[in-house]
Amino acid sequence: MTTNKHVLTWLDEMVALLKPDKVVWIDGSEEQLKALREESFKTGEMQPLNEELLPGCVLHHTAVNDVARVEGRTYICTKKKEDAAPINNWMETSEMKAKLIPMYDGCMKGRTMYVLPYCMGPIGSPFSKVGIELTDSIYVVMNMDIMTRMGQQALDQLGDSNDFVRGLHSKAKMEEENRYIVQFPEENTIWSINSGYGGNVLLGKKCFALRIASYQGLKEGWMAEHMLILGIEDPNGHVEYITAAFPSACGKTNLAMLIPPEVYAKQGYKVWTVGDDIAWMHIGEDGRLYAINPENGFFGVAPGTNEKSNPNALHTTMKNTIFTNVAHNLDNNTVWWEGLDKNPPENAEEWTGKKVNGKEWVAAGNKLAHPNSRFTAPAVNCPCLSKEFNNPNGVPVTAMVFGGRRAKTAPLVFQSFSWNHGVYVGSAMASETTAAAAGAVGVVRRDPMAMRPFTGYNMGDYFNHWIEMGEKLGDKAPKIFHVNWFRTDDEGHFIWPGFGDNMRVLMWMLKRCKGEVDAVETPIGYLPKPEDIDITGLEDVTLDTVKGLLSVDKDLWLEDCNGVEELYDQIGERVPAELRKQLADLRARLSK
Repeated sequence: MTTNKHVLTWLDEMVALLKPDKVVWIDGSEEQLKALREESFKTGEMQPLNEELLPGCVLHHTAVNDVARVEGRTYICTKKKEDAAPINNWMETSEMKAKLIPMYDGCMKGRTMYVLPYCMGPIGSPFSKVGIELTDSIYVVMNMDIMTRMGQQALDQLGDSNDFVRGLHSKAKMEEENRYIVQFPEENTIWSINSGYGGNVLLGKKCFALRIASYQGLKEGWMAEHMLILGIEDPNGHVEYITAAFPSACGKTNLAMLIPPEVYAKQGYKVWTVGDDIAWMHIGEDGRLYAINPENGFFGVAPGTNEKSNPNALHTTMKNTIFTNVAHNLDNNTVWWEGLDKNPPENAEEWTGKKVNGKEWVAAGNKLAHPNSRFTAPAVNCPCLSKEFNNPNGVPVTAMVFGGRRAKTAPLVFQSFSWNHGVYVGSAMASETTAAAAGAVGVVRRDPMAMRPFTGYNMGDYFNHWIEMGEKLGDKAPKIFHVNWFRTDDEGHFIWPGFGDNMRVLMWMLKRCKGEVDAVETPIGYLPKPEDIDITGLEDVTLDTVKGLLSVDKDLWLEDCNGVEELYDQIGERVPAELRKQLADLRARLSK
């Protein structure tokens, strides 16, 4: 399939280490994929679902001890500790290899090794990057076919270049105590062992598209960010694009696939999805920032996805989708998860594969589907997929949004004073833990730019890279905003309706970008005038409600500054002086 000597030399080395019985190159053809699917049905690795109701869809269960990303076992390995630390788990490169090579030695004996070339980003784009993953899992091959542009087309994109990410994955013995997901950014390499869960083994996703790519972006002058990309089309057909970063459980996919509320839909506004998770951003020939989605599908959390919360996501899963760790409805050979509807199947298998009768099931958390159960769905299925999805140059970014889940501190929306102030706002991003998360409720977790688990190098250098990108962009830089859909009243109820109505806030942002509305200058940034947030058609939201949502408690903000300072102190001396200054300036404004 290729004559690339860099690829072939590496492959020979890995075959000698792993000792598979057979080596199969994945060319991406439907004929080959169909044969692999059939093989997975015979071994029980995957199960076919109802062809009439869910055509082309399959069900998979991971090991019970292997259901989520393992942050404690995820490492960034570099020659010097300070280049990866202090937020990342670090081990020196050669030390980690010495630890892992004995585990990999002969781990594919009796198995087939699949050689899986894939392209992150549109084929033909100058901004796309190629990876090759070696795996002993058909489940990985099938997922990567959905999530990336896979096969011969990726090798054609690579040509004779040595610029490809070397990915090595083996289920090995599935030993939890020997599970490692390791990135070697200085060597363009990812090693994953003893896991079969998507987030740990689909190496194109977080491992490449964020951890390795963020380091590539640092070296090459672009940005790899944990951001959705959406376009808002006005009644005249003009589209403005927004990227947005949120920690988990903050409605990222819902926002990416937003359905306009009636007040905008009647006027002819439309919302288009370019990406729901990751944005690679480059400076274009016109000096503006352009974003591509490096992925080709959606790896979404199933529980809570339903016809009301996110109909576009639900409809995306209706064909050619892989469902992982959801419940199996045995009556009609379909799937179910908590929040899909109010009718859990009584004749079913829960996510562990155990048969259940009635409504008494036994899995952890008393759930039929695992709380982190997933769907892997092709982007092409999405009803609101942007026609610019495969644009090799990407889409121009007008606004960037940061957000978190804060009960009282952050207002509904504010705009940063400048790019550097916006970088500060992103670096200070935080969410409060909910009942869904383990541990205490209401604890503030700092998650700078929603990249805390995904930055492939020192976080202080990462902040500095943002500042340098702003210097290059100058007055063409996107405007930066912060949102909080999760303000609560004294009884703990959400005040803002959220979901599609979040578009009302995005519309204010776009007006600010065009200079069409004024704002109120406050110590934390520019806030909307309450009357400039369109609440037409909202029954439970009045002008006074909006005023409350935009209120700023200076004492809470001063307390929050202490949390930001703690984060900066943890990161250490590589935090840019500019961000320390932004923090000091904010404190001074709040104290006046």
